[in-house]
Amino acid sequence: MLKPLRSVLNNFKLGQKLTLLLLVVFAVGVVASGVALSSILNTSAQNEVTSKALMLMTTMISVRDYTNTQVKPELKDKLATEFLPQTVPSYSAREVFEKVRTDPEYKEFFYKEATLNPTNLRDKADSFEAPLVEQFRKDANLKELRGFHDSPSGKLFYIARPLPISKDSCLQCHSTPEAAPKSMIERYGATNGFGWKLKEVVGAQIISVPATTVLQNAQKSFLLLIGVFLLIFAATILVVNFWLKRYVVRPLNRMAKVAEAVSMGDTAAEFERTSNDEVGSLAETFSRMKMSLTMAMQRLEQYRSSRRSVDRSVDRPPSSQER
Repeated sequence: MLKPLRSVLNNFKLGQKLTLLLLVVFAVGVVASGVALSSILNTSAQNEVTSKALMLMTTMISVRDYTNTQVKPELKDKLATEFLPQTVPSYSAREVFEKVRTDPEYKEFFYKEATLNPTNLRDKADSFEAPLVEQFRKDANLKELRGFHDSPSGKLFYIARPLPISKDSCLQCHSTPEAAPKSMIERYGATNGFGWKLKEVVGAQIISVPATTVLQNAQKSFLLLIGVFLLIFAATILVVNFWLKRYVVRPLNRMAKVAEAVSMGDTAAEFERTSNDEVGSLAETFSRMKMSLTMAMQRLEQYRSSRRSVDRSVDRPPSSQER
C-alpha cells in the first residue's frame, strides 16, 4: 500500500508535496479540533442547562417553603370547611413553575414533584421516576441524580433531587386520614397520600428538558467555532504555502535552471544568493562548485592545449639543419 503511494508522491513537485502536506495537517487539525470541541461544548451546554435547572429547583423550594410557612397558616381556619390547593406546597410550586415557563428562555423546561404515594395522582412517580425516588430513599447521602433518558416524547435531560419530609406541618395532611382536613378528604379521598413520616424521602424534585435543547445549543457553538477554525487554518495554509513557494520552491527552481545552464556549458550563469538561510547557503555552495568546475575545465583546456602543442612538435618533419 505504501509503495504505490510513495510512487505517486515521487512524481509530485516539491510545491505540490508541500501543499499536500499542509492539506493533510489541515484535515487532521480540523477533525481533532472538531472531536475535542464537540465534547467540550456538549459538556458546556449541559452545564449551562444544569445551572438554569438548579436555579429553578431552588426557586421551587423557596416557593414551597413560603407556602408552608406563610400562606398555609393564614388560611388555616378556612381549610376546616374548604380545601384550598393554593396552600399545598407542591401545588404552589407547580403553578409558579408554569408561570416561569411563559418566559421563552424556560419554555422547554418541565417540573414535577414525583411522589410514590401522592395525594394528587397527577404527582405519582412513573416507571422512570419511581426508581430515582427509591435510590434517594436507600442512600441518605445521595443528593442529586442527573443524566439522559428516553421518554415517549423523546430523549430528555433530567436533574433530580430528593424530596424529604422536613417539617411536622407536612404531616397534618399526610399522616393519617383522620388528621387530614375534611375538605381535602372530600376532594382526593382517603386512599392516597397518607402514611408519610418525618425525615422520610417521599418523592423527588425532577426538572427535565428535551435533549435536543442541550444538543442544539452545543451544535450552534460548535458550528460557529469550527467555522472560525476553518478560516484560521485556511488562512494559515495559504500564508505558509505562499511563503514556502516564494522563499524555498522558487529559489530552488532558479538554482535548478542555472545548474542546467552550467551543465550545458554556460559558465556565465550565476547562482544568486538571495537569503542567509539554508537555501542561501545552498546557492553559495553551488556557486563555489561552479567556480571549481570552471577552474577544472580551464585547467583541462590548458592541459589539452599543451598536449596538442607537444603532439604537433613530435609529428613535425625534421628540418635540414637537424638532418
